[in-house]
Amino acid sequence: QAYLLWSGWEVEGGGPSTRKAVLIASPHTSNWDLVFAVAVSLKYGLNLKWIGKDTLFALPIWGAFLKRIGGISVNRSTPQGAVGAAAARFREVDSLFLMVPPEGTRSKSTGWKTGFYWIAVEAKVPIILGYLDYARKRASCAKLFYPTGDIERDFLEFKAFYQGVKGKYPAQQGEVRLQPAKN
Repeated sequence: QAYLLWSGWEVEGGGPSTRKAVLIASPHTSNWDLVFAVAVSLKYGLNLKWIGKDTLFALPIWGAFLKRIGGISVNRSTPQGAVGAAAARFREVDSLFLMVPPEGTRSKSTGWKTGFYWIAVEAKVPIILGYLDYARKRASCAKLFYPTGDIERDFLEFKAFYQGVKGKYPAQQGEVRLQPAKN
């Protein structure tokens, strides 16, 4: 909390009114996103876990630190089973906030990956529309969204919500839309 105040950031809205949710971490354009997201989660006392690529955890001491602050290593080259495993974890615990950056990268993406969405659908938990707006120095994790299962319709809601939210590096920010299918 002190870090947020010291850095001039404000958190908008109260904490989430649920004990379990998938938390969208968007836009994701900088490593600083994690620092601010962890600070916001501490402000609300959330049991925050977050997904990161396995190479982030490769160094033993650094990897142990990242796990200590909620990191879960994911091998992005084998995505099968990740949705089911995450959904199962929600069923095993009383409280869990799983933060997922839908862009899947800090670089400009062609759209959002859908794993976060299908985890929420399978686990029957809401999605928190979380954001870090660097232009306004505002953060929030208060807006709950209940997925309908109609992903195209729900993505229109996501696009409207994130309109105007700017990441640390806006040029690296991809459009909020379904990622095109790979051929």
